[in-house]
Amino acid sequence: MNTTTHSLGTVEHMDPMALVIEANVRPSAPVTPTFVQSIRENGVLTPVLARRDEHGNVLVRAGQRRTLAAREAGLSAMPVYVVDADETTAERIIQQLVENDQREPLTGSDRIAAFQQLAFEGMPVATIAKRLGTKTKDVKTALTVAENPTAAAAVAEHPITLDQAATLIEFEDDPNTTAALIKTATTDPTQFAHAVQRARDERTRARIKAEAVADLTARGYEILDREPSWGSPITSIRDLRTAEGERVTAEQIEQVVGRAAHVVVYFGREEAHVGYYLTDPKAAGFRKEGGAASGPMTDEQKAERRELIANNKAWASAETVRREWLTAFLARKTLPKDAAAFVATALTTVHTTVGHAVQNGNGLAHDLLGVQRGSYGRDNLAPLVERTPAKAGHVALAIVLGGIEDSTSKNTWRYPDDRDALYFRRLAAWGYTLSEVEQLVIDTADAKTRTTSKATTA
Repeated sequence: MNTTTHSLGTVEHMDPMALVIEANVRPSAPVTPTFVQSIRENGVLTPVLARRDEHGNVLVRAGQRRTLAAREAGLSAMPVYVVDADETTAERIIQQLVENDQREPLTGSDRIAAFQQLAFEGMPVATIAKRLGTKTKDVKTALTVAENPTAAAAVAEHPITLDQAATLIEFEDDPNTTAALIKTATTDPTQFAHAVQRARDERTRARIKAEAVADLTARGYEILDREPSWGSPITSIRDLRTAEGERVTAEQIEQVVGRAAHVVVYFGREEAHVGYYLTDPKAAGFRKEGGAASGPMTDEQKAERRELIANNKAWASAETVRREWLTAFLARKTLPKDAAAFVATALTTVHTTVGHAVQNGNGLAHDLLGVQRGSYGRDNLAPLVERTPAKAGHVALAIVLGGIEDSTSKNTWRYPDDRDALYFRRLAAWGYTLSEVEQLVIDTADAKTRTTSKATTA
């Protein structure tokens, strides 16, 4: 046993199995695999605080996690700072509280700087991860963040994770989106994935629209900021006819003076929708016919339409996040304890929905499980079960979830029923974070139930 003497105690290198852990203010001391790996690679770098009782036993007062990890890592010795401490309960608690409170954790910027310095010293990423008992992916993410000014500044200035900072790199050319994502990460982090997907979808729509606008502008079209309302001096070609009474087409106004276009990209679409207009159809030899008879929308109607458009966009983004989560969920080794009960219930309450998906070859279930469908859409789930019988529960759950999920659409948030609410409640119970528009499914269904109950009892 090696001993170093200090004025207030001694540092002794002792077998962790020989130490006794005192009662601690922490009711539990979670020892993670990464922490154990770090101890195995580097040993215990900071001595634990201990005292020796009247029987010669060494009792660990502060450092129970390090002691437990050292035991699990199989260390033969670890540094122990043995002091002549008071054995009273009050003194023990005070020392443990002070020891924990005075420990200042590393910030994200501190960790990034350390990883970067190790990389500069020539240490490979895999070695850094192994020595620190962390994941290689996390080290790579940290180094990626360090090399990007936007992400590095975000970590330094805000309490966000490295993964969140790395995501910001996608939007570094868009300060408004970056600021909005940082706000979500710091104020409502559970919604970060949904906010990111909405930003991605908005960026995709903006790109598609910009490409369409550039093409139309090059062809001599005036680009309209908004769709003209009824009674506007500019006329949609949908309301125009040729001298022969035929509908006017976009090709027929390609060279007409006063041609204009309005471009919109609807959610979930990969192409732009273009509305074509003319400022003087009569001069072009066309006559006006048909059109909507109603007047301009009221402020209330405009607000309802804005809400409809916003929620439809949010639903499309949430669908992407939800299905990515379902894919990861079904990749877990162990399913929730109530998974089999959910499958049995769904096969009775939504059998039509699930049956429709089964008849169509369980396409979404294949996608969620990462299984390639056979030629001509042949079902490959049965062979998966034959090869891996332990996956039977996963396959059954995927078929049910895929069937229900395939039946959802933008109408689900607008016209939800109890079965829709049950589905989203179950996902939330399994750990999925609902977006606002998905939570609306539950809230609206509950409101309908309350209204129906009141009408029945009245």
